[in-house]
Amino acid sequence: MDSFISWIGGKKLLRKAITERFPESESYDRYIEVFGGAGWVLFSKDLHAKCEVFNDIDSNLVNLYRCLKYHREALEKELQYTVHSREVFMNCKQQLNMSGLTDIQRAARYFTLIRSSFGSDRQSFKTATSCIVDKIGDFPKVQERLKRVVIENKDFEDLIKVYDRPNALFYLDPPYHTTEKYYNCDFGEKDHIRLRDCLKQIKGKFILSYNNDEFIKNLYKEYNIEEISRNNNLSINRGTGREFKELIIRNY
Repeated sequence: MDSFISWIGGKKLLRKAITERFPESESYDRYIEVFGGAGWVLFSKDLHAKCEVFNDIDSNLVNLYRCLKYHREALEKELQYTVHSREVFMNCKQQLNMSGLTDIQRAARYFTLIRSSFGSDRQSFKTATSCIVDKIGDFPKVQERLKRVVIENKDFEDLIKVYDRPNALFYLDPPYHTTEKYYNCDFGEKDHIRLRDCLKQIKGKFILSYNNDEFIKNLYKEYNIEEISRNNNLSINRGTGREFKELIIRNY
């Protein structure tokens, strides 16, 4: 199934290439997505492992997932009359982190920001025609998929320490090097190095997606690095058909 949201750096076009490179399913019984985002890889299969974990450092995003998992009908009711307008978008931005909002109200506002913003950046209003509520019909399937998934809101280093086992598979999709500003998060060069140092210590297996960048290739030079290409969505829309090069890095 598809994700119910779009996301900066989302892996809609790369998910098949990623899952094709997963190790044999018998070699792991816990699957952990460290930088969850839209969860395109998670949602690509009905079940990856007996134990599944979805994590993201964005507390508003995690709240949205938790509300979908535990309070889907209340979230649907909160969203059912939402319209696509600049006024609604600006109100959601201003109200999102106000005290007094319930988790349901906060989740509805965040979902509206994602759906109403250009490139899902939650900052700039998308002037193209959009329908906030047309994804509500997907919510029951999303809730069912999340039924057995543990949803976490941790720093990647803490999360990996908690869930690392010899039988664990970690999928990591961190902010891409030199493009961190587009992710609306505090993630810098020191964090790329901290991630590499953390992955050096793990007992389990990891598969990592990154932009094709010399700094990253040097950082992970001791691991299995593949260069792959995917179509650039924006380029296709403009008729150029340009490709975007990425890396898939593994410790197996």
